[in-house]
Amino acid sequence: MKSIFDEVSAECSKITTKSYSTSFSLGIYFLDKRFHAPIYAIYGLVRFADEIVDSFHDYDKKMLLDNFKRDTYEAIENGISLNPILNAYQQVVNKYHIDKELTDTFFKSMEMDLDENTYDKRNYEQYIFGSAEVVGLMCLRVFAEGNNETYQQLKPAAMKLGSAFQKVNFLRDVKHDYEILGRSYFPGINLETLSAIEKQKIEHEIEQDFKEALAGIRNLPSGARGGVYLAYYYYQNLLHRIKKTPPKKIMSARIGIPNIWKLYLMFKSYLRYQANIL
Repeated sequence: MKSIFDEVSAECSKITTKSYSTSFSLGIYFLDKRFHAPIYAIYGLVRFADEIVDSFHDYDKKMLLDNFKRDTYEAIENGISLNPILNAYQQVVNKYHIDKELTDTFFKSMEMDLDENTYDKRNYEQYIFGSAEVVGLMCLRVFAEGNNETYQQLKPAAMKLGSAFQKVNFLRDVKHDYEILGRSYFPGINLETLSAIEKQKIEHEIEQDFKEALAGIRNLPSGARGGVYLAYYYYQNLLHRIKKTPPKKIMSARIGIPNIWKLYLMFKSYLRYQANIL
């Protein structure tokens, strides 16, 4: 029965999310249950594509990404895939009418990671749009549940939230991206001589993104608001830790939040949400 296969596919996306990201898993947990499977499915696709370009160094990354992209479109068109991650994703795309342009743009950003090492301002903005902002829009399509007015109203804020998350990730992973992958995402900045002023400029840019995103979070449907706020609250705290870290240290160690502290943030964000302190 295909329903069993669909359940297995959804479970694979859930396992993928929980294996790769504690923070997003916690955020999804605080969404209404009807949103769990579709958001897991979106993350599953994004995570696997990202793994291809970031981790599979002993393999032909371009071939793997081309095949994954082709299989994704075939899954969406056929309404099924024997790859459970893609089967879960196609269900979400077809059920919530996620624009093909969003999937296209996401894969273009993944392809940039195959070729680009140093990003100028145009490529930096293009990469963030495709790798993060469109993912926010995919999730928003799910949260809006067919209400195009809600989608259009919250679209700018969803993009800003995705942008903020990605830029925090850039700062958190700057050592690995630069030393292992040879990438420098921030335009016009030499990471070997990263100064406090340059770092503060990036942090201010992220804070502005967060500020604009929060207005949208406050207006999300109630079933989505708590989980998205938790992810927002977690990343804000991660940015706070990065801000307190000198430039030399972020180039020598990955800045993270211990799991026990993540649980504390989860509890605190839940209290703030219940008290409507957003």
